[in-house]
Amino acid sequence: MTILIAGGGLSGLSLVTHLVARPESLGPIVVVDDGSRQLAAAGWAFWSAEPGLLDEAVSRTFDRFRVHAAGRSRIVGLGRYKYRFIRGDDLAAAVGRAAARRGDVVFRRGRITEIRQAGQGAEALVDGASFRADWVFDSVLRPGPARVDGWLIFRGWHVRTAAPAFDSAVPTFFDFRTFQGRAASFVYVLPRGPQEALVEYTSFAPPRSRGVAYPQEQRSALREYLATILGVREYAVTREESASLPLSASAADRRRGSILAIGTKAGLVKASTGYAFQRIQADSAAVARSLAVHGHPFDLPKPKARHLLFDATLLDVVARDPAQLERVFAALFDRSSAEPVLRFLDEESSLPQEGRLFAGLPPSLYSAVSRRHR
Repeated sequence: MTILIAGGGLSGLSLVTHLVARPESLGPIVVVDDGSRQLAAAGWAFWSAEPGLLDEAVSRTFDRFRVHAAGRSRIVGLGRYKYRFIRGDDLAAAVGRAAARRGDVVFRRGRITEIRQAGQGAEALVDGASFRADWVFDSVLRPGPARVDGWLIFRGWHVRTAAPAFDSAVPTFFDFRTFQGRAASFVYVLPRGPQEALVEYTSFAPPRSRGVAYPQEQRSALREYLATILGVREYAVTREESASLPLSASAADRRRGSILAIGTKAGLVKASTGYAFQRIQADSAAVARSLAVHGHPFDLPKPKARHLLFDATLLDVVARDPAQLERVFAALFDRSSAEPVLRFLDEESSLPQEGRLFAGLPPSLYSAVSRRHR
């Protein structure tokens, strides 16, 4: 069995990790990436309750975070969960070590321009040359979701301040004290130390926005937040990052013959949160398990209909009334521990647990969720 992974970003490297973690060899594995995205500049935050294969790459771990909504600030514990952060270069190093222990993984620089079915396997054009494999996992060429229910649009500044300005032990999960002019928006702060942090302006925009960002408005919002909320006067922006991610609350059609979409191309960004790291890990583990047990990668868990419905309902309500997002977040996190909310967002909650969460939601969203769940 020959495996080709198109793309060496988060989804491609995560799949490598889970493939080589299997006791049986599933290789050889070839990872092709064109190097257009500098992995060292990337990073991913996520929450988890259990140990993971990539824990050695985690550089920061938190057991609580700060939230501000509906005029109230509070620090919320995470219960059995931890909030973690992985840098791109640490991820690459951890995956490289895991791959080296197996010896059947090749990382190759190249540009893939086409992936197509070829007999019982698949064929990719890499720098114009043909490469055949039994299975191709595509995180590069597949278009975005067929249906877009909203957009997650963000712009982040990596900031270094002249004086201590950040609580290095507590990230800010969301703070709605910011510009709300075009979409439901909040600021997220991930500290690296008392004088360094990622400060990110994030918006949940309706489908009609087409993911269009307004850089000057985003930067103005970041400047105002630093000055008026954090009281920072002297700082340097060492790096800026931005993206517009399509959000879909529909199950993706991922398979095309011997080709399977992975990562964001497979719709693994959760529509109601914009987080994908843990969903990519779970999917990678399921793909590796299916290959080992069945000889194909298609025995994967189906998305849970009620969670897709909640995501669709939230995006629809927020598109019609952006102020609802703050009300929803304020209601969900109005508790001493975020564990019930994180369990629900991980799609591991029971119906009774979800009923208790929904009961505290704003009436309009509670009614919409109740109707859709009947």
